[in-house]
Formats: sequence, C-alpha cells, structure tokens
Amino acid sequence: MLLITLKGIEKMNNNNATIDKMKSMRLHGMAEAFRNLLSTGNNAKLTTDEVISHLVDSEYDYKHNRKLQRLIKAARFRYQASFEDMDYSLERNLDKNKLMRLSDCSWVLKGEDILITGPTGVGKSYIGTALGYQACHYGYSTGYYSSSRLFAEIKMSKSDGTYIKLINRIIKHSVLIIDDFGLEKLDDTGRMALLEIIEEFHRRKSVIIIAQIPVSLWHETIGDPTIADAIMDRIVYNSHRIELKGDSVRRKLYGID
Repeated sequence: MLLITLKGIEKMNNNNATIDKMKSMRLHGMAEAFRNLLSTGNNAKLTTDEVISHLVDSEYDYKHNRKLQRLIKAARFRYQASFEDMDYSLERNLDKNKLMRLSDCSWVLKGEDILITGPTGVGKSYIGTALGYQACHYGYSTGYYSSSRLFAEIKMSKSDGTYIKLINRIIKHSVLIIDDFGLEKLDDTGRMALLEIIEEFHRRKSVIIIAQIPVSLWHETIGDPTIADAIMDRIVYNSHRIELKGDSVRRKLYGID
C-alpha cells in the first residue's frame, strides 16, 4: 500500500512538473487542457494519439483566441457586429449570397476593397464592422476609423510633427475601415493623406469605405479633380459594392420618426 501511495505521489509530481514546463514554454492552453484531463480522469479513457491531438488543439485554440482578442482590441471598433446576427429579412437591398461570399475574407488576400453606401440607419456601419470582425477572425490586422476622427488626427499630426508615425500606424493594417465618409468635404491635408493611404493599400491590402452619399458624388467630397480621379481610380474598379436602400432600420425596429 505504501509503495502504491509513493508511486501515486511521484506520478503527481511528474505531472505537475510537466505542467510547469508547459507554462515555462508559454504553452498555457496545453497546460490547462492537461490539468483538466488529469483532474477529470479523462486521460485514462483516451489513447496516446488522442491525448496529443487534444493538447495540440487546445493550444492552437488558446493562441488563436488570444490573437483574435488582440486584433479586435487594436481595431477599436465602435461596437460589436457579426455575420451570425445579420438580419436579412429587412428590405434594404442586402444580397445575402454576396455577403456570404465576402465572409471568407478572400477579398483581403486579393487586395480588393469594399464600398458600402446607403441612407442613414440602414445598417451600413454594422455590415462594415461585421466584415472587420470577420477579418480579425481570419488573422488580419484591422483598423476602424470614423472619417471625422481619422482626418482630425491627420490634421493634428501635421501640426505636432507626428504625421509619418500616424500614417505608418494606419498602413500597417491589412484592412482599413473608414466610416461615415463624405459627411464633410476634405481639405488639402485630408485629400493628400487619403491619396497616400489608398496608394499604399492599392491591390496589396483592403479598404472598406462606408458612406451615406453615393459613389458618384465622392469626387465632390474629395475636392481637387486630379486627386479625386487618382483616388477613385484605385478604389472603384477593384471593389465590391454594397448599395443599401430603404428606410431606417432603427425607425422600423424602435418606431423612431
């Protein structure tokens, strides 16, 4: 009996040492899965191959989820959005098949852009944000900016000498989301910065632009015809278009006039 007890203690010590080694190698998901197997006794029900597979899967999921949370936090989304919660019953000209094709994020790999337009309250920002969340799930670094915040930061960076640092932070992303584009016309600083950003992203990364005004009026928002032509040429002909219509979703859901 004493021999059995000593063997049990030795085995427990060895298992604890194994868990400590996993943690020291930053295999935290694997360590937690191994601890759970030991505490539940499920390790005795599994073959060696099954145990190894379970530990590897647990570590992979742990690292994937950690990376996902980092990407979502860094994106600075305004709110949460997902494809699972998308409402296709509303009459707003939303093509479910088209959106589902975009859900695999192959458009990011191809360096394609997405332009989402439509009147106030039809869910443009939600769709754009859902696409951003999906990009994060696929491991793509994403940055979300409201147009007013983006160009305000650009203007301020010009004044305090941090412009290059700001632009480098923006273009490091694989996906850039610009929401509420076109509410204000761009000044010289804004349009030149936008051209620089679009040029960096062109065919290598992806931009999602969300706007109330139709694409045909973006020239006027950008301002200078030559710069507007250069920007539009780079985003319009290599983009997916989602053109929403109809009344405000908020009005339908909440009775807001």
